Amino acid sequence: MTGIVSEGSGGDRSVEGISNGQCFQSGEALAEWRSSEQVENGTPSTSPPYWDSDDDYDSGLKPSELYGKYTWKIEKFSQINKRELRSNAFEIGGYKWYILIYPQGCDVCNHLSLFLCVANHDKLLPGWSHFAQFTIAVVNKDPKKSKYSDTLHRFWKKEHDWGWKKFMELSKLYDGFIESDTLIIKAQVQVVREKVDRPFRCLDRQYRRELVRVYLTNVEQICCRFLDDRRNKLGSLIEDKATWSSFCAFWFGIDQSTRCRMSREKTDVILKVVVKHFFIEKEVTSTLVMDSLYSGLKALEVQSKGNKIKSKLLDAEEMPASIVRVEKDMFVLVDDVLVLLERAAALEPLPPKDEKGPQNRTKDGNPGEDFNKDSIERDERRLTELGRRTVEIFILSHIFRRPNFLLTYSNKIEVAYQEAVAWKRQEELIREEAAWLAESEQKAKRRASEKEKKSKKKQA
Repeated sequence: MTGIVSEGSGGDRSVEGISNGQCFQSGEALAEWRSSEQVENGTPSTSPPYWDSDDDYDSGLKPSELYGKYTWKIEKFSQINKRELRSNAFEIGGYKWYILIYPQGCDVCNHLSLFLCVANHDKLLPGWSHFAQFTIAVVNKDPKKSKYSDTLHRFWKKEHDWGWKKFMELSKLYDGFIESDTLIIKAQVQVVREKVDRPFRCLDRQYRRELVRVYLTNVEQICCRFLDDRRNKLGSLIEDKATWSSFCAFWFGIDQSTRCRMSREKTDVILKVVVKHFFIEKEVTSTLVMDSLYSGLKALEVQSKGNKIKSKLLDAEEMPASIVRVEKDMFVLVDDVLVLLERAAALEPLPPKDEKGPQNRTKDGNPGEDFNKDSIERDERRLTELGRRTVEIFILSHIFRRPNFLLTYSNKIEVAYQEAVAWKRQEELIREEAAWLAESEQKAKRRASEKEKKSKKKQA
């Protein structure tokens, strides 16, 4: 096999609980939710409109058209004596796939090994590759005990199959997974058409809703770590009174037109860096992070247009004041950079998620239609707001402090400041050197004068 999901590369959820630090009430409740009709049939969307818009995909297939499901029923499972078994080929996202299982394990003992494979990889054009996020489930007669695993992988010539050698222990198969000697395996596959120039929509709506329920905490941690890092760096700058005072003096000494020019940047320059920073191959949460940033960017664009339609980003709250606005192909700071830096340094973290939300279920584990709709809407509004904050702080940080490979004096605030400080220091050194030379010259003259006086006394 060419591809194996190592521990930590993908998500794995079963009766034992949720991996990756998830804080859901139990793996059983989540597994039941994933197998319920709420996921299969979906619920009417009442989320922010940015979550369900696909207006950037006019020239290509939308995520919903690149997503599909497949169910494989393996009958007479106990009679299988083959080392490996393949499902029929099925087409999703323009590619043909099949599921491959090793009933007695692939290079391991006492485990069911399970992989997703590109069926016609040897017939594809040279250089082919594509991302896919997929979920494999082994179904239990008790939905609470069904076994789910997720991963994100770039399929290509040398890695045309990917999965889990240790998907589950063989000893557990007869604990409700095999019924009437039949094993049922379900696959969900989302082909991802990634972009390099801006955040992009990755996931079909229903599939995204399912993954949000599983990985919301992980996505929040990724974005919050970034926000905390930038906030702490700005806070350290402001707390350094000497440096902050020097920077303020430099900024106030610049004419208004130069300030305006330095307070903007082309959208494509920044958004390329955003994608490079947050879309990480083989990281199962990358697609949700991209969807969050995509929706956050859409929210920012709508707000920049002065749309008076009330935003549904936060319950009973209006959208927070912007730091950045979008003007055609430019990101522009909405206020003086000193004001915005201080505001960003003091930015309060997103309020903690209401623990009574997705963890609160009835005793029989049935989430209920109304609850699902409300909780999904709340989660997606939360991720939109988190995405908007992340995009704005990234833009502010980028305009103020850019990576060295992007340096250009004309619109670099911190670089221009550092150059101004360097020039000032150089001038001070020149003055110090001139003063030292003048003092040395005076000392030399005094010594010469004293020597001349002593010489005259001796002559007298």
